[in-house]
Amino acid sequence: MEPPLDDPDGTQLRRLISRLRFRDLQLLVVLQTTGSLRAAAAALNLTQPALSKTLREIERAFGCELFERGARGLSPNSHGRLAIRGAGMLMQELAHIGAEAVARPAVTIVRIGAPPFVAQGVLPWVFRRLLEEESDVRVQLQEERVPLLVSSLLAGRLDALVSSYPTELPEAAGGGLRYEKLFDAAFVVIAPIDHPAARARRVDWQRLSTARWILPASSSMVRRVVDDAFRREGVSAPVPVVESTSPFTNLRLVAEGIGLSAVPESALQGAPIAARVKRVHVQPPIASWPVALISRGEPVNPRVALLRRMLSEGPG
Repeated sequence: MEPPLDDPDGTQLRRLISRLRFRDLQLLVVLQTTGSLRAAAAALNLTQPALSKTLREIERAFGCELFERGARGLSPNSHGRLAIRGAGMLMQELAHIGAEAVARPAVTIVRIGAPPFVAQGVLPWVFRRLLEEESDVRVQLQEERVPLLVSSLLAGRLDALVSSYPTELPEAAGGGLRYEKLFDAAFVVIAPIDHPAARARRVDWQRLSTARWILPASSSMVRRVVDDAFRREGVSAPVPVVESTSPFTNLRLVAEGIGLSAVPESALQGAPIAARVKRVHVQPPIASWPVALISRGEPVNPRVALLRRMLSEGPG
């Protein structure tokens, strides 16, 4: 394990290792959840004086106070919030290592998060190659919207994301995340084959604003790129008649004539249902968005290194 950036000789790290136990990390997490020593003591089946003594020992190990004491209980200060986040990540990692170790036979479990279009359009070949080359690997995939995936990564519930992200996310998310760009994802507007927009040689966003739309929830990446496209042209984004997260479901809904949608270009490749929709030649086109391998910066995670190697080799 690498020492902290402000602890070059490892003194602080050695002090924490010698003084802290995993039960202490659990205490920090429970204290944040409950907000008081009394409630935390009940949750952990300990006495309040014993818990108070343990908290003082934890703070001495860190070399600073982690909580503000007040009439309404405890609230973590800036140091405490960082310590609690790290404690939660370590607890998640310990549980994950335990699950790997007790499996018969022992396996490496790679936990990956991705939005649906990446999970369905990119990851199948990655998983195929990974499982062919590494017989002792198992994969857990979480398909979700990007903000929820980032929260799971920061909490230690995922090893890495293969995900699109807005350009401001690296600065906004913080938390020492590492971004390794893989490619740019292209998005296209599609319409039923008999829709007027499908037959037009050129359509502007003003015209599309009056059409019926099928879109994901407002927090999803595809919805953001569509809303941004309307906004850049000075047009109010339409309220969708159907909200659906999966681009492949939306492809089928468009084929049924319900309305327009925007999907990743990769969703049209090799999908038989794609013959029942048409691309809309809207100008200006939807901007592409980067897709990256996103992981926590430190410590080095061998499961992420394994995934990185599979992605770097490209489709087989």
